[in-house]
Amino acid sequence: MKIALTGATGFVGSHILAELQSNGHDVTALVRDDAQAAIVSARGATPAIVDLYDHRAVVKVFGEADGAVHTATPGDATSANLDSAVADAAIEAFDGSGKPYVPISGAWVFGSNPSITEESPFNAPVLVAWKEPIERRVLGATGMRGIVITSSTAYGDGGGGVPGILLGSPRDADGNLIMLGDGRQHWPEVHVADLAVAFRLVLENPAARGDYVIGNGLNPTVAELTEAAAVAVGASGAVPGTDEEARTRLGDYFAEVLLLDQTVTATRARAELGWQPSHPGLVDEFRNGSYRK
Repeated sequence: MKIALTGATGFVGSHILAELQSNGHDVTALVRDDAQAAIVSARGATPAIVDLYDHRAVVKVFGEADGAVHTATPGDATSANLDSAVADAAIEAFDGSGKPYVPISGAWVFGSNPSITEESPFNAPVLVAWKEPIERRVLGATGMRGIVITSSTAYGDGGGGVPGILLGSPRDADGNLIMLGDGRQHWPEVHVADLAVAFRLVLENPAARGDYVIGNGLNPTVAELTEAAAVAVGASGAVPGTDEEARTRLGDYFAEVLLLDQTVTATRARAELGWQPSHPGLVDEFRNGSYRK
């Protein structure tokens, strides 16, 4: 297949690029400038320098592909506008073709939930409340194969924004990392390379459509994760914090999503796609793997 990919230089997108290429697929990477074009070209992709708000240009690149994956995000207040613009381009480019369009989402849209599945109701905190109408538009487009990959916290290869927050936690007077909240909340997780496999599988499987919630099923507590992060950075240990401290540290909206209590098992992806996570969990990665200093 020839796949158009946004965000190919990012944490998740770069792993999707590698996964697709290693399985014989050609990738056209939509990038914003010559510097990014050089990066993806060196990795074997065909660069296309495109402003993702340029509707005609994105429609053209998507239309020349067999499917598209969207992982690019500015990570700020403009994220909703960008996702909406790319979705509009995909819906037009693939109308009547049945080709797949696969944007990434995140489990935070479900709010606190002890057993998240594709059937779970949205209960999105303010930070991600804008995602639902865009995802519904993608999944409701009848002329293409709309798929949403709803990812748990992605980690691996020493990267990822959320693992970085834990590693950079403030310390108390005794050198212990301070947890986000009391540490009892669970976080669903998935190694970024395993997540990339899920993207490939839905592209390759013509029956795949709709939402797939992806997580490795381990669902550690924030206490377990922060204690392991302390090992990675050589801190004395980890101690519970408070919700107030988390909000002061990260702001109300970001703290709200990190204080959610969630678990994911990815039953649908395992049953329908044959997806199986194969990498160690984040606790093990912190203690023994790519995050050790």
